[in-house]
Amino acid sequence: MQKTVIALATALLATGSALAAYPEKPVTIVVPFSAGGPTDKVARDLAEAMRKSMNGQPVIIENVGGAGGTLGAAKVAKAAPDGYTLLLHHIGMATSPALYRNLPYKTLDDFEYVGMVNEVPMTLIGRPSLPAANFAELRTWINANKGKINLANAGLGAASHLCGLLFQQAMGVDMTTVPYKGTAPAMNDILGGQVDIMCDQTTNTTGQIAAGAVKAYAVTTSKPLSTPALAKLPTLESQGLKGFNVSIWHGLYAPKGTPKAALDAINAALKTALKDAEFIKREEALGAVVVTDGRINGAEHKKFVEAEINKWGPVIKAAGQYAD
Repeated sequence: MQKTVIALATALLATGSALAAYPEKPVTIVVPFSAGGPTDKVARDLAEAMRKSMNGQPVIIENVGGAGGTLGAAKVAKAAPDGYTLLLHHIGMATSPALYRNLPYKTLDDFEYVGMVNEVPMTLIGRPSLPAANFAELRTWINANKGKINLANAGLGAASHLCGLLFQQAMGVDMTTVPYKGTAPAMNDILGGQVDIMCDQTTNTTGQIAAGAVKAYAVTTSKPLSTPALAKLPTLESQGLKGFNVSIWHGLYAPKGTPKAALDAINAALKTALKDAEFIKREEALGAVVVTDGRINGAEHKKFVEAEINKWGPVIKAAGQYAD
């Protein structure tokens, strides 16, 4: 009996020691897109804010781009479930099940959900030489140029691709979709006038709008935004596209089977980061909204992702745009 008590006490002490020590080495956040993009920017700002609560250990960003974010996500799904490899992903976490016929992981089964980070509104923009000065004029121009309009996006499964699909459905007009390998080349061709319009995240468009480098027509949220550069833009819903409400969100994940002690520590660091004044300031400057509701907890975030899967699946299938 005495030996059993001693063994139990030793085990409890070891567990407590392990929890207190986590993390004992650098933590890596995998970003499933190239460096310099909006998700990478969010991840780097988040890593800096989380580092303050990670036992003095650095939080490292590893960019694993390709296949619309699925390569990086697959790497994390297959990583050792020890709390030292995490995934920062956007809405693609919910849309990939419909976009990819051979997805190398199960979105709802192969990850531990840590919590949601932010929501990023989107804007509808056009090349600077576009003749339409506002959305009403843009709508007239679109209807007068059916079959001639080029709609840019940053690649299959990108936020701009998804918003573009929904915009075409809402407008009842098919446009020529021009996919690029990333946001930067798509924006370059908008600026140069090679393509006509694009619907993309405020993290990508706010600076260009503020500089007057592109035509800005609307935001995709249900209410106007308060960001100075975007405050005068109407919502698409108020312009007649009823129910058009799209935001691109980011969430944090770990491999399935990651110990609860590590998950609790990561979630605590996430919650602290989401209250960090500098992190909030940086997100607001990009037009992003830091999440403060129950979705900062893993269970609620998972419910939200499941609802997003059910929302976007029919939209993607109706468009018939898939990847192998």
